[in-house]
Amino acid sequence: MPRPTKPGRPSGGQTGRQPQASPRPRQPGPNAPSPRTPSPDRTPVLHGGQAAQNPVLGVLVTRPEPGLSETIAAVAAAGWQPYASPALVVRPRLLPPLPCPPCAVVLTSGQAVPCAAACLPLETPLFAVGARTAARARQAGFSQVHSADGDATALATLVMRQRTPADGALLLLCGAAQGQDLASQLRKAGFRVLRRIAYEARPAQSVGPQAEQALEQADVAAVLFFSALSAKSWLAALPPGQVRSTALAARAVVISANVATVLHAAGWAGPVAVASHPDAPSMIAALGRVAPCA
Repeated sequence: MPRPTKPGRPSGGQTGRQPQASPRPRQPGPNAPSPRTPSPDRTPVLHGGQAAQNPVLGVLVTRPEPGLSETIAAVAAAGWQPYASPALVVRPRLLPPLPCPPCAVVLTSGQAVPCAAACLPLETPLFAVGARTAARARQAGFSQVHSADGDATALATLVMRQRTPADGALLLLCGAAQGQDLASQLRKAGFRVLRRIAYEARPAQSVGPQAEQALEQADVAAVLFFSALSAKSWLAALPPGQVRSTALAARAVVISANVATVLHAAGWAGPVAVASHPDAPSMIAALGRVAPCA
């Protein structure tokens, strides 16, 4: 009598393959994240050059123009999916006549360049807070441009190193409610400072349709903040409910510790990374690059 074969094995020395059953659709487990809830394991793992599976690549850029377009391009070049979400609407202002010609102009933001170019001779010495502001000033035609490559304290140090109070008054161009600390530092050093508002920065009424849709779909890994004012304005423009909760759970990349303080005071729940230097390249470095999937 032939020996019975074991279940699941071919009998009689058969070597042919058993028919394969159609694979069952994979069902999500009980701990699978909701499609609207950002999950940390969907965020790219940047340290060590490896990316997580199904990464969330959306990055919201909250700075206005000028600067928004170039930051969008830099974020995309780093492997992310950028979304424009400007927190401010900026308009340059024309200055009334000055009481005296300044010996130099001091800029705390690239937003002040159009005003400076409209009201000053282009040979006026110009001191800029950073490299991007300096580059915009040169593009506008200024021929004597000096960059502090830092913050307001570095800018004050640069001005005091290259100018003396005897040279004449300094024209400080800035936004509303900005530049007071810089003006105070320079005045304590004996300089006459003419502080003038060079542009209006009004809060945007919304975070923008693309950004809001990305938040609704939980497709935002990080938000970039380039000033305390833009952070406050963007937070105020967030709609309530799930969109706001999703935003506050994302990673934030900020240009200074002051901006981090604004976020924490507003209840930001996600991690906050402060750029090593207050400029756009350092912001992109803090954001990190997405490693291509193998």
